[in-house]
Amino acid sequence: MWHQQTVTLGAKPRGFHLVTDEVLGQIQALPRVKTGLLHLLLQHTSASLTLNENCDPTVRHDMEQHFLRTVPDSARYEHDYEGPDDMPSHIKSSLLGVSLMLPVANGRVQLGTWQGIWLGEHRIHGGARKIIATLQGE
Repeated sequence: MWHQQTVTLGAKPRGFHLVTDEVLGQIQALPRVKTGLLHLLLQHTSASLTLNENCDPTVRHDMEQHFLRTVPDSARYEHDYEGPDDMPSHIKSSLLGVSLMLPVANGRVQLGTWQGIWLGEHRIHGGARKIIATLQGE
């Protein structure tokens, strides 16, 4: 069985957001898969997807603070067509990545106890984000 659909995430402020339930709750075919793989592709170049801590929100805050220091808006970038957060957002997206491959068993994504899907919103005003979810399984 193959299933593919677009998942839409509502607009979020700059920062890291736990979106596990928002993403997986939209994938209609997930409960029917006994064994399989779920591939998620974020269709944007100024945001990212990653797996990390799903419990303590201070981890997301600390991650955002790290990236604001490491890739500051105030650095001199040639590409700044959409404002000072434009190029830093592209760099953060490339560093963290825009896709995840996740195992599925008995209709559930097999994340570790403390793992959750994060959206890294790197723009100050990023807007809604789209993810192509491709599910293969039996």
